[in-house]
Amino acid sequence: MAKQKFSPFSRRGGGSWRSHILAQSQKYLGLLFLAMVVSSPSLTLAQSELSSAAIPTGDETSLFQEIPSVWAASKNKQPVTEAPAVVTIITADEIKKYGYRTLIDVLQSVNGFYVTNDRNYYYLGVRGFGPPSDYNSRVLLLVDGHRMNDAVYDDALQSAEATIDVDVIERVEVIRGPSSSLYGTNAFFGVINIITKRGRDIKGVEVSSEIGSYDSYKGRFTYGNHFQNGAEFLFFGSFADSGGHGRLFYKEYDDPLTNNGIARNVDGSRHYDLFTNFSYADFSLQGSYSYRKKHIPTGSFGTVFNSSHNQTSDEHGFIDLKYEHEFANQLGLLVRLYYDRTFYHGRGLYDYSETDIPSLVLNQDFSFGEDWGNEIKITKRLWSKHKLTVGTEYRDNIRQDQKNFDDNPFTSYLDDHRNLQIWAFYIQDEYSIRDNLIVNGDNLLLNAGGRYDHYDSFGGTFNPRLALIYNLPKTSIKLLYGEAFRAPNAFEQYYVSSVAYKANPGLKPENIATYELVIEKYIGKHLRAVTTGYYYTIDDLISQTTDPNDGRLVFQNLRSIEAKGFELDLEGKWDFGLEGRLGYALQETHDRDTGGSLTNSPSNMVKFNVSVPLLQEKLFASLETRYLSGRKTLANKSTGDYTVTNLTLFTQNLIKNAEISGSIYNLFDEHYGDPGAGEHRQDIIIQDGRTFWLKLKYGF
Repeated sequence: MAKQKFSPFSRRGGGSWRSHILAQSQKYLGLLFLAMVVSSPSLTLAQSELSSAAIPTGDETSLFQEIPSVWAASKNKQPVTEAPAVVTIITADEIKKYGYRTLIDVLQSVNGFYVTNDRNYYYLGVRGFGPPSDYNSRVLLLVDGHRMNDAVYDDALQSAEATIDVDVIERVEVIRGPSSSLYGTNAFFGVINIITKRGRDIKGVEVSSEIGSYDSYKGRFTYGNHFQNGAEFLFFGSFADSGGHGRLFYKEYDDPLTNNGIARNVDGSRHYDLFTNFSYADFSLQGSYSYRKKHIPTGSFGTVFNSSHNQTSDEHGFIDLKYEHEFANQLGLLVRLYYDRTFYHGRGLYDYSETDIPSLVLNQDFSFGEDWGNEIKITKRLWSKHKLTVGTEYRDNIRQDQKNFDDNPFTSYLDDHRNLQIWAFYIQDEYSIRDNLIVNGDNLLLNAGGRYDHYDSFGGTFNPRLALIYNLPKTSIKLLYGEAFRAPNAFEQYYVSSVAYKANPGLKPENIATYELVIEKYIGKHLRAVTTGYYYTIDDLISQTTDPNDGRLVFQNLRSIEAKGFELDLEGKWDFGLEGRLGYALQETHDRDTGGSLTNSPSNMVKFNVSVPLLQEKLFASLETRYLSGRKTLANKSTGDYTVTNLTLFTQNLIKNAEISGSIYNLFDEHYGDPGAGEHRQDIIIQDGRTFWLKLKYGF
């Protein structure tokens, strides 16, 4: 049973979307003009790592006197108002108050992002692009700047299988828009950088225990400290187990031969996480290991339905050694050396019989990835107006192994061993064209840069980025342009089997060009608002199709995509502790050749979060509501609209050193589903109804 996911692209129809697009474009222009006039709504802003950049002054904006800093937008610490991108930051405080259990929960709260779950993995959609089972290869995931996308699938795991547990997260930086000018491949739609906690954030020992629906539980142990000699140490370990949904019904299998469509006790999961961080002076050393096993209830890839043999397991570990120093002459140096190891194992039970007598065979699918690399980055302030960043990277994917075989009788379908070397050079200049922060409270910045990547498989590619940023006392305006690429991964190029799949070593990278207009404005003393309008095109999109000559599946550079939309965010803060966010996204994506809309692409999304202090600094009630419009499925149907609401009660300081939270997810028991992929018989995969989760944390 292969890990690969069949592409839905070849099944999309044309429809009447050309006329619909023309009609919608008039609405876009009108709404965008109105949005720019009122400049609504906001970036989700952190309350830590704050900067003293150009910001409003006086009582009118007293709750927004400090603007948070972001690192991942430019590989340098800078105010979000000067970052050459749309930036969203989710803090550890928000993670606790809203009961987020995994990174995917965090990302679901970000405007313009949406999630698909096939009851094995979670997949992240961004700005209207989220083909089912896309394996998250078009978003780059970082942990403290360390690349987490694996060496075989370029996969960025983000749910329970993710390497970093949410209890280790200090904040999450979400950089929307192409960022290959700094990061290379996978920084296609954006970059997600997890900033982890340090020893000083723990100051001792923490233990926690959690229980939830479907016989789920979790335990955690954390130790952290900041020592008198300046050294810091943090260790984290957790274990979680879930029985999963005990009874799932799929009408597509409603037959006595397939247990009348009922999958019993085949939805469970188990995972472990270990993480450690040691720092002293300018050196830091990080290490992480995660393991996750998940049973698959959907009968994907034609496996025997309702079998406990159908499961996947994922492992990911890394070691990262970093030296970072700021010299007295405004010269900064970062040197990083790292090693990563990933392992995937899929098992699927198949019935190869062509008669009524079963012939059951267990198929095993493996991938093993190893890579090491290094990065050197230098920053220098020149002539007071320029901040120059130059860097070089080298990554050696020393193992990209894939194997597939049947157990008994043993039949090998794939035994492929590859390696790949990549080197890159990047440069970026932040030029202050006009700087009147003290006199008039405004400045004009130009951020320009680019990166050249060379692969020993297909050659080189260059990707630029350009940003013009104008900051006024209460308004910030950004004009952004960027290009990015995604290189074909080892699976897309070399996965092959005797009868179903064929390799295509000649795949080219796919490319995206994005234009954005961002306007941020302070309204009164309680609100901050941001409007983003964007347009992007994708060329040479890598898609899976059937070769008419032999009927086998193959990846090819097939499609061209066009998208446009805008995002509105509004953030509010009040001095008695009330906080909230409201986000709206309108987006439209289509195939430029056929005019057809894309699978799993919602046109409207609404996100609403509010946290209310019931007892100041002690008890909070937090409500989160997400609305998603209907999405097209592979069968050219629609999932239908849905609204999911989550409610969390969170306490701190009621009991000394203790935190207690309780969450109800899908509070109103909404019945909804996500589009299935090509490997599923189900066109729509139904999601969980109402569930609960309780958590107790105690510190020593």
